[in-house]
Amino acid sequence: MKVEVLQERLAKALNIVSRVAASTKAGLPILSNVLLRADDKQLVLTATNLELATVEYVNAKASKNGTITVPAKLLSSFISNLPKETIKLSSEGDKLTIEAGGYKSIMNGIAADDFPELPSIDEKEAVTFKIPVDLFKESVNQVIIASSNDMTRPALTGVYLNTFDGMLYIAATDGYRLADKKFVENVKSEIKAIVPTAAFREVLSSLSDDMEEVEVSVVDTLIRFRMGEVEIISKLIDASFPDYRQLIPKKNNLSVALDKAELLRMTKVAALFAQESNGSIICEAKKEDGSFSVSAVASEVGENSSAMKADISEDAKVTLNSRYLLDALNATTEDKVILEISGKLSPVVVKNVKTDDYTHIIMPLKS
Repeated sequence: MKVEVLQERLAKALNIVSRVAASTKAGLPILSNVLLRADDKQLVLTATNLELATVEYVNAKASKNGTITVPAKLLSSFISNLPKETIKLSSEGDKLTIEAGGYKSIMNGIAADDFPELPSIDEKEAVTFKIPVDLFKESVNQVIIASSNDMTRPALTGVYLNTFDGMLYIAATDGYRLADKKFVENVKSEIKAIVPTAAFREVLSSLSDDMEEVEVSVVDTLIRFRMGEVEIISKLIDASFPDYRQLIPKKNNLSVALDKAELLRMTKVAALFAQESNGSIICEAKKEDGSFSVSAVASEVGENSSAMKADISEDAKVTLNSRYLLDALNATTEDKVILEISGKLSPVVVKNVKTDDYTHIIMPLKS
C-alpha cells in the first residue's frame, strides 16, 4: 500500500473510527486496530467491536492499493500531532510507515486477513429513509435520555424505531420514564427495530456542521447510518420492546400550561434540598389560589417551596424524581410546557404546548 492524504482529513477520520476501536472487547487484539485500505482515489478506515462498526471514506491519492491494520489509538494520536501537510503512508508486510515532513514512524500491525468481515446491508430488503441532521439531533437527544443502562433488560438499553399510523416513531424507556418522538412522516413499510443507544450516541458524535442529512437503512438484524463520508453499522437488539403506548394516559384530571424557564428554576432549587431523599420533590396544583408549586423537605438541610401563578382547573399533587423532571423539561422545545397529572400514583405527562410530536412520561414516587 502506498497512499498520500492530508493530515487534517486523516486526523478527523481517525478520531471518529478510533472511538469504536477503543470500546472493543478484551481478548481480541485486532479489534483495537483500525483497518486501512487504499483503494484508488480514497483511503477507507474501518473499526469494529463486533456489535458496532464505523467506516470513514477519505479522499486520497493511492499509487498502490493495499490493506493493513494498526493500533487505532496510537495511530490517531500520532497523526493528530503531525504538521498540517500531506502524509505518506506505505505498508510492507505487517508494518506501516508514516512520513510527513521531517517526521517518520514505523508501526507494527496485524495482517488485514484477520480483521472481522463487516456485515452487509441488502439494499433491496432494507427500509431506507433520510432525515435532516438538525431534526435527527433534536429527536434522538430527546429520546435517549430515557433509555436504560441495565443490561439484564436488553430491550430497554436501546431506542425503539416503530411505525404507527404511517409515521415512524422513536421511543425509549428505563421503566421509570418514557420518551416518545415522531421521527419521520409517511413511512410506507413497517419498522420494528431496537437500536442500541450506543449506536445513536456514536452517530451523534460523528455528525459535523457540513453534513446535511442522515440516511438510515434498516433490515432484520442490522441498521446503517450514512452521513457525508461516514458510515456506521450496528446490530439490532434481539428482544421485544414493551407495548409502550398502553402506558400513555388517555385521560387526566389536570392539564396545566406552565412557563418552562420558571418551572426549570423552581425544580433546580427544590432539587438542592431533595438530595437526601433521592431527588424526591412534590409538585402541587391548587385551584383555590391558582398556583403551581414545587417543594422539597430534607430533615438535615431544611425545606424549600416555590410557586407560580397558573390556570388551575383541579387540585392535584404528585411526587416525582427531580432529575427525571429536569430531563423532561430540557427535552421540550418551546417556552411553555404542559403537565398532565391524573393522581398521586398515575404517570405524569410532559409535552410541548403548540406541537404534539414529543411526549415524555414520568412515573411518580410513592410519597
